[in-house]
Amino acid sequence: MDGLRSHYDLRVFENKDPYRVLIRTILSQRTRDNNTDRASAQLFAEYPNMEDLASADPEDLEPLIRPAGFYHVKALRIIEVSQLLLDEFEGIVPDQMDQLLLLPGVGRKTANCVLVYAFEKPAIPVDVHVHRISNRLGLVDTKTPEETELELEKIVPRAYWIELNDLMVQFGQNICRPLHPLHEACPVAEFCHYYQELPPLDHNSI
Repeated sequence: MDGLRSHYDLRVFENKDPYRVLIRTILSQRTRDNNTDRASAQLFAEYPNMEDLASADPEDLEPLIRPAGFYHVKALRIIEVSQLLLDEFEGIVPDQMDQLLLLPGVGRKTANCVLVYAFEKPAIPVDVHVHRISNRLGLVDTKTPEETELELEKIVPRAYWIELNDLMVQFGQNICRPLHPLHEACPVAEFCHYYQELPPLDHNSI
């Protein structure tokens, strides 16, 4: 972890506003960060608060969030979540996992992102990067992100939980990429099971 931490600064999303972090995370599902950035900025420029989005027409949201993909579904989901927060939670985004999971379209990864990036509560959001890197390093041997989350909670000190996702996401985007990872630039290659299992020729050719 210290080897990864030295390379990156932790990011801050939506000024840690819980509602905006929640909506941004919904937009981020199954898309890249730069697409999420564009969609989120366009959406909040036109609809800056929960009340505006709860009463919005889905067809008006779709062009704004189109960069994030799946914009038909996501537009409906954003409106539905906003309405439910106003009706059932007095317009306040909950800071507990069980309550966040009651929101439409919010699974464990999204809920954990809200806990970490909005409330700075210890949690481990597991996306494709965290899942891939944890298995490559040999920290876990799991098939699903849910399994990875449970295993990481057992072995990673709680003091590291808040920063783990962001460090691994940046590391996964820049070095431990899905294809053609940059082994020569990796600060933890000597500990990586994936790297150690490569044929010697591949150590020098990638």
